[in-house]
Amino acid sequence: MKKNIGVLGLGKSGIAAANLAVKLGYNVFASDIQEKKIKNLNKKIIKEFGEHSEKILNSDIIIKSPGIHSDISILKKAIKQKVKVISELSFSLSKSKYKKIIAVTGTNGKTTAADLISKIIKAAYKDSLLLGNIGVPLADKALETTNNTFITVELSSYQLEDTPDFRPNVSVLLNITPDHLEHHKTLTSYIKAKENIFINQKSKDFAVINYDDKTCRKISAKTEAKIIFFSTKPLKNGIFYDNGSIIINIKKKPIIIKPKINILGRHNIANILAATAASYATKIKPAIIEKIISQYKGVEHRLEFVRALNGVNYYNDSKSTNIDSTRVALESFNKNILLIMGGRDKGSPYTSLKDIIEQKVKSIFLIGEASDKIKKDLKGSTLFTECSSMENVIKQIFKTAVKGDTVLLSPACSSFDQFSNFEERGKLFKKLVKNL
Repeated sequence: MKKNIGVLGLGKSGIAAANLAVKLGYNVFASDIQEKKIKNLNKKIIKEFGEHSEKILNSDIIIKSPGIHSDISILKKAIKQKVKVISELSFSLSKSKYKKIIAVTGTNGKTTAADLISKIIKAAYKDSLLLGNIGVPLADKALETTNNTFITVELSSYQLEDTPDFRPNVSVLLNITPDHLEHHKTLTSYIKAKENIFINQKSKDFAVINYDDKTCRKISAKTEAKIIFFSTKPLKNGIFYDNGSIIINIKKKPIIIKPKINILGRHNIANILAATAASYATKIKPAIIEKIISQYKGVEHRLEFVRALNGVNYYNDSKSTNIDSTRVALESFNKNILLIMGGRDKGSPYTSLKDIIEQKVKSIFLIGEASDKIKKDLKGSTLFTECSSMENVIKQIFKTAVKGDTVLLSPACSSFDQFSNFEERGKLFKKLVKNL
């Protein structure tokens, strides 16, 4: 008898999970609270929009999309009726084959670190997939995996929160600063979600952890995995950066590699160290690690150079959707920054940016719902120009910018007030800048 699977939420991962379930022969019912048109959903799937009705309670299993709160009424009813609720990640992993899983999380840097790890693994082992929060759900590729596949998966706190039984071969914890508090409510809950990256690992697994982050270092005691610490400062045992060199100081004789680093910012040194550690844990030769790092140019929407025009440099950092990420971006440049901020607020105050904005930012150009809060929190730090849209921002900046300025889109907010995602926001920015 066919099992009935319900899918709650039809974002990327929900659609992928629903389609995978149909391919595996399940009866699938999908529900999304918003009215929307979806082109790539299998026609066999029965769907509803505008509500989560009790029809989904007829499921044997409910696959919950990341970001949907676990305490919504329909899920409470499901749990009361003993309907099993799982994540897309859990469902997809159960249908996948793989040699090893390398999982990456952190408040910032996940995409860069995961992308670099996947590229290094591909150079060594060929069969390498990069999946998860980076944009391609595991469900999309589950049936293409083999026993030789290395899966690098970028995971958000939402995904980890929903997957308490997760156990990767190699976990990577980059950093933890307040984020997604509108969802998790408290920093403690957010940290607990992040801990699921390594909480189930055993002594034969590896946990790559940022020694420079006090929170990461503190919670590292909770894993049984072999810990490889990384740091931008010398370590007695671990992987660290020293004056252009990466030192792998794990065995008796340290290994030194000297890659050419092409991506901006000290935070990216940390991302490179994390990728080095994860790759080393999967037994990749240091020479291959050095070669791929030297070739690496970074990811789209993360401190991405767009163009220079009239002596003004334009950078797309649309992926900076939280305050700490914007601070890191600002630290990567000198003075004379024209900063574009705003979007949907995520619950944290912007006041912690005040000092660095006073030092480096000539003017802030505001867009989106959070404009008033940003202006209030950063009052007195610099000049403000309120703009209703990205188009108006670029028009105002083009009038304002002079030779030597840096234009930086680094919003410190999510994009969901005006855009479907940060990629759409970044692509519009690039299009407008290239058309100047």
